[in-house]
Amino acid sequence: MNPDVTIDSEAVLWSAGSADREGRPLLLLLHGYNSHEGDLFGLAPYLPLQPAIASLRAPLRADFGHAWFPLTAEGLEKAVEGADDAAHAILAWLDALDPQPASLGLLGFSQGGAIAIELLRAAPHRFAFAVTLAGFALPGARDGDEALAATRPPVLWARGTDDTVIPPEAIARTNRWLPAHVDLTERIYEGVGHSVSQGELDDVVEFLRARYAA
Repeated sequence: MNPDVTIDSEAVLWSAGSADREGRPLLLLLHGYNSHEGDLFGLAPYLPLQPAIASLRAPLRADFGHAWFPLTAEGLEKAVEGADDAAHAILAWLDALDPQPASLGLLGFSQGGAIAIELLRAAPHRFAFAVTLAGFALPGARDGDEALAATRPPVLWARGTDDTVIPPEAIARTNRWLPAHVDLTERIYEGVGHSVSQGELDDVVEFLRARYAA
């Protein structure tokens, strides 16, 4: 764990002020590689009103934005170590929140979707659910995997058939790993690339509404 990897609290975009977050669930938005905290925050008006929403900026600089961890093309070990650093940075940021949320949910896209899975593995009892859009599971075992498999939080994994960004081996790995560790809802969208379609957004909203109604 690298203590120099941190979340910039000043860069977080909130849907509600501190006073309005008291006693409410919190939904974390985790953007993709080479992006920024404003990207997924554009979805906020379409999402359920129950949670406060916080959109985080990834801690690493990328070409035109930010990244949660180095690309897997630079080496899987380097990517896994970077993802672990990012996950623990998010957990430290959450620890410092005041007020503390009533519950925690995750919604990530691409690399952010991978970090959502890493957060479940790092703190399996802390998160109520996760949504991973065009996301993937990184290789290797984690200390929390056994506890996660026992807890089996609900996870929505959604992706398009024409996504050429996420390697097939990462999709195959995720397809094996998720059903063994979470209560999986899987959605696949014909003709959709590395993006969020209207049908996908509709399914995300339906999934979130079910979680907050539970």
